[in-house]
Amino acid sequence: MSFDRSIKIAPSILASDFANFGAECAAIEAQGADWVHVDVMDGHFVPAITFGPATCAAIRPHIKGVMDVHLMISPVDSYIDAFAAAGADFLTAHVEAGPHIHRTLQAIRATGCKAGVALNPGTPADAVAHLLDLTDLICVMTVNPGFGGQKFIDMSAKIKTLRAMIGDRPIHIEIDGGVDPLTAPLVAQAGADVLVAGSAVFKGGSVSNPAPYGENIRAIRAAAEGAYV
Repeated sequence: MSFDRSIKIAPSILASDFANFGAECAAIEAQGADWVHVDVMDGHFVPAITFGPATCAAIRPHIKGVMDVHLMISPVDSYIDAFAAAGADFLTAHVEAGPHIHRTLQAIRATGCKAGVALNPGTPADAVAHLLDLTDLICVMTVNPGFGGQKFIDMSAKIKTLRAMIGDRPIHIEIDGGVDPLTAPLVAQAGADVLVAGSAVFKGGSVSNPAPYGENIRAIRAAAEGAYV
């Protein structure tokens, strides 16, 4: 998987039709999605409960590109092998989810997956300052994790700080929460390259009518690319 900083749109299947996950994954890729983002929630680290490794394994054959698995769970280490075996390309854990994020990132990389670390809105950028050489992706939460459809929280200053910290390291900056054509330019201008979008991608469309997915993806991408630095 080669690294590049071009804008990538990663629709979150949390906003899709749960009865048609496989078809939804295929539809968004056909309509231009770069990655498929899978939000795993445990009802403990975050209030909601979504799905686990079995769901990831079930949808993996329907995903041609990158499966980006965001683990909003605590503890996380004991589940890493199962999600890796389910076909994740990226596994992202929260720096706030446990006492040993350094060990967690080591464990993720040991499976062959790319390692991501996520930061809640209230967590400063310097929380990952000593993790950069173990990190392939930094996920900046622009909502508090646990629910879809929340209002965007502007983290532009944090994104700029992270971009400066990363330097020329091959580390993606991913944004998760409230991304749409209005907010995409803010995060792209600050230095983000992977934009997770849920309702902003899936609104107006369906498996039987996927064209709106493509329209939504193109609108977000165009807005971001117009501001990307």
